[in-house]
Amino acid sequence: MSSEFADYAVTEKVSRGRAFPEKPHPYRCDFERDRDRIIHCSAFRRLEGKTQVFTPGLDDYYRTRLTHSIEVAQIGRTIAKALGLNESLTEAICLAHDLGHPPFGHAGEKALDDLMSHPRFCGGKLAPAQAGGGFEHNRQTLRIVDLLEHPYPDFFGLNLMYETRLGLAKHKGPYDNPQDQTFPELNCSLEGQIADIADRIAVNSHDLEDGLRAGLISSEGLKNIEIFIEAQRRIKADAIKDQTIRRTRTAKAIIDTLVSDCIETSKQSIAEADISGVSDVYSRSESLIVLSAQGDANLLELEKFLLENFYQHTSLIQTSGKVEDWLGQLFDSLCRKPQLMPGYFQGFIAERGLQRVVCDYIAGMTDRFCLKMLDEI
Repeated sequence: MSSEFADYAVTEKVSRGRAFPEKPHPYRCDFERDRDRIIHCSAFRRLEGKTQVFTPGLDDYYRTRLTHSIEVAQIGRTIAKALGLNESLTEAICLAHDLGHPPFGHAGEKALDDLMSHPRFCGGKLAPAQAGGGFEHNRQTLRIVDLLEHPYPDFFGLNLMYETRLGLAKHKGPYDNPQDQTFPELNCSLEGQIADIADRIAVNSHDLEDGLRAGLISSEGLKNIEIFIEAQRRIKADAIKDQTIRRTRTAKAIIDTLVSDCIETSKQSIAEADISGVSDVYSRSESLIVLSAQGDANLLELEKFLLENFYQHTSLIQTSGKVEDWLGQLFDSLCRKPQLMPGYFQGFIAERGLQRVVCDYIAGMTDRFCLKMLDEI
C-alpha cells in the first residue's frame, strides 16, 4: 500500500500505531478503521444536533456541525489524493475535528471555558478553579476519542492511531488555538495540515451560502469581495435566475478555486522544503499545506466580511447572549445533583473531579437535549 503514496505520507509502516495493540483487519487498513470508528461513535452522531451557525431545527437546509464535518472530509480527500497523501487518515481527522464542540457553537465553548476557569460552588462547597482548567474544543475532542467514548470492553476511548490523534491535537484555524501539550512534535502530518485548510475552506464557503439563504447578508454587500466577484463571474451568475442555484454554484466555485490553489501551491511548498519523510514534516513548525499569497488574502477578506456582517449579526448575537446563562444554570444544577448524570460519567468523578465531569457531560449534549434537560431541572 505504501507504494501508492508519496515518501512523506503517513502509512502503517511508519505509524506509531495504537496505545492498545490490535490484530490487523483482514480487508481494512488501520486508518480506514479509524475513520469507521469515528463515523460509528455516538459523539459523531450528536454533531447533527449541534450549532454550526444556526441552531438545528430552524431550517432543514442550514448546515449543522455534522454536515460541516462531512464537507470538510470531502474537501480533504480531494487535496490528499492530488498530493499523494493518505486519504483515509485525512478523512479520519477531518470527520473527527469537531467532535469536541459543545452545544451552541462558539458561544457554548466560551461559556464552558468561563465556567471551568473560575471558582464554582460544587456540591454546596466553593471549589477552586482547576489547574489547567478551562475548556477548548480540540482538547475536548481528544478526551472524547481517548476516554469518553466507550464501545470496547478492554479500554476506554476509540484507541485511534497515533497520527490520527496527533492531527486532532494540533488542529488549528482562525477560531482554533490548540492547547494540548502531550505531543512532542512541532507539527502534525501533512494529512493533518490538510484538515486545517479544508476546514477553513468549507466554513467560509458554506457559511456564505447559508448566510445568503437566511437573508442576513446580500450579494450587494459582497460586491467588493474579490473571491465572491470572481466566483460569480465564473458561473455567469447574471444568467442564473434561480437564487438557490446561484447561491449553491457560487459556493462551489469558491471551493473549487481554493482547493485548486491549495493543491498547486502545496506541491511547490513541499518541493521547496525538500522533505524526505514524515519526521521532517513533524520537525517543521510552519505548515506546508498552504494557499498562495493571493489566495490566502482573498480568503481572509471573505472571513473578515463574514465575521463583521454575518457572525455578529444582531439575530445571532441575541441567541449567543442567552447561552452563557443556559449553560451556567445547567452546570450549577449538575454540580449540586451529579446523580442526574448517567452512571458512566459519575464513575469518573473521583479521579477527574466533579467540575470536569460535569463539563464533559454538558459538552457532549446537542442543543435540543441541553435545553430539554435545563427545562426538566
